[in-house]
Amino acid sequence: MLSIKKYFLLLSIALLGSPISAQQIALLQYNGGGDWYANPTSLPNLINFSNEHINTTIAAKPITVKPGSTEIFQYPFVHMTGHGNVIFSQEEAENLRKYLLSGGFLHIDDNYGMRKYLEKELDKIFPDKTWEELTANHPIFSSFYKFPNGLPKIHEHDNKPPQAFGYYDENRLICLFTYESDLGNGWESQEVHNDPEEVRLKALKMGANILKYVFEN
Repeated sequence: MLSIKKYFLLLSIALLGSPISAQQIALLQYNGGGDWYANPTSLPNLINFSNEHINTTIAAKPITVKPGSTEIFQYPFVHMTGHGNVIFSQEEAENLRKYLLSGGFLHIDDNYGMRKYLEKELDKIFPDKTWEELTANHPIFSSFYKFPNGLPKIHEHDNKPPQAFGYYDENRLICLFTYESDLGNGWESQEVHNDPEEVRLKALKMGANILKYVFEN
């Protein structure tokens, strides 16, 4: 079976006639009024940390893609975040479904306030699937750094435990939803939230685990 990295390299050649970097990631620009652009320093910081500490070779600047675009198929990892409303048209939902079932991966990080809007839109993408909670022994929590208790808590808002949920296709995790953790805030530059270094490091390590898991599976 092809790794996701090799799959997207071959796919980019087929679609574009020449390969793009298989290790390039994207940010999802969705409709509905939610702040898809939240945490602008988070992905560049995560990329830099991963390249420096776990030997990834991801392009320094993430690409912005829309859910209905053909360009999304060029990127093996797409990140989505925000606080507010999310709307996928039926065409966008179908495109995201094809992307995920053909080898893509979507990481959704709730920046607090997204979940109530997101759930109905995910039902458009996967009306035949339900979220499954990831237990602490899932390999994503030990792909490089060890998180024996599962998803770490980064920012406290509602005094709820952090949870990770996923959609699977034939035992492959294709969509990860991180909730009540706020990884993206932890990835941001220190002066944005004034997080202690140990909190930022915990968030960055978990993010690096996600990237390593995606690129190696």
